[in-house]
Amino acid sequence: MRHTYLIKIGLAFTLIPGSLYTPILSAAPEWLPKSVQIHGFASQGLITTTDNNFFGKTDDSVSFDFREIGLNGSWNALTDLQLAMQIVWRDAGKTDDGGVRIDYGLASYNLFSSESSVLTIRGGRVPTPLGFYNDTRDVATTRPSILLPQSIYFDVNRNLALSADGGYLYGEHQTDYGDFTAHFGLIIPRMDDPDFKNVIVGSSPGNMEGDVSWVSRLGYEWQGGRVRLAATYADFNGDYKPEAGAFLEPGSWRFNPLILSAQYNGENWSLTAEYALRRAQLKNFGFPSIDFTGQSFYFQGTYELTKSIEGIVRYDELVWDLDDKKGDAFTNLTGKPGHSRFAQDWTVGLRYKILPSLMLSGEYHFINGTGWLSELENKNGTTQHWNMMLFMLSYSF
Repeated sequence: MRHTYLIKIGLAFTLIPGSLYTPILSAAPEWLPKSVQIHGFASQGLITTTDNNFFGKTDDSVSFDFREIGLNGSWNALTDLQLAMQIVWRDAGKTDDGGVRIDYGLASYNLFSSESSVLTIRGGRVPTPLGFYNDTRDVATTRPSILLPQSIYFDVNRNLALSADGGYLYGEHQTDYGDFTAHFGLIIPRMDDPDFKNVIVGSSPGNMEGDVSWVSRLGYEWQGGRVRLAATYADFNGDYKPEAGAFLEPGSWRFNPLILSAQYNGENWSLTAEYALRRAQLKNFGFPSIDFTGQSFYFQGTYELTKSIEGIVRYDELVWDLDDKKGDAFTNLTGKPGHSRFAQDWTVGLRYKILPSLMLSGEYHFINGTGWLSELENKNGTTQHWNMMLFMLSYSF
């Protein structure tokens, strides 16, 4: 498959030909086996907003509480067996406490391979295949912008979405009409995002635990990635188990996203669009069951102005409940502002490749609504119309 590179855990994914995002492969020390690949990355962000807080105290202030440091490696232990792991330290305001964690650690075994087809089984903590960007979102240089479209790739719940414990079957088949891929996995979702627990149960003491879930994604590529299409569907499940002093009863949650993705890559430009329907259900907890369906979509264009500079323009929209788009019913029920149930975000940005391994990015967001903000960082209320500016310096090897 042309324009395909092995990065991170050695899993293949297609990038825009000649784009700024091509990773730099590094050799392992001489005393390690030749099949070992070791990579690393570090990034530091700066964020300021006209109102509201995002990853720290940013309201008319500047926050440096957005940084990511990671080290990953892969090893072809046998001809058809690959082992891989990534360790990350990340800080993102009150939505991520800066702890060290294993983003993924897995074994990948080829059950069958030929010139045109591959069938692989993967087990352990595996990156979750959601849409185009989720399973590579952990490295800043693989993202088209500092922040991915927040209507689909929520950064406040990054760990829940990024990877999960379980196993996948992965298949790839190349034909004269294009290349086809398929993922199917049984997983247990990770529950280590503080904002997710706060949204579901607030301050009620207890634990959130993942339950048996599944994820599937079908993909198609034509002419080595000139056209890319994908369809993702998942069934995420989890439970709340209260502790002493809890004011809520045991309950369960269920989340079903359907994501349709399309991309066209020209010689020095790219157009991308993704659309998602998300059904959410909450049962028990000591209150009547809640069931609603939301919608997300974005349109995005990138263009290489020079070999070192690339620009991006994007419109991104989120609605949590299609039956209550402006949040009026939500306000009547909870007293919370209706603008917390939607968000419309225009983004413009530039990224400059200073060196092959060093990149400086900047972007500006014009936002109506606060649907993807964290309540943990905005306990004193939010403002509906607000702007945000971000800069990030990223290094990878």
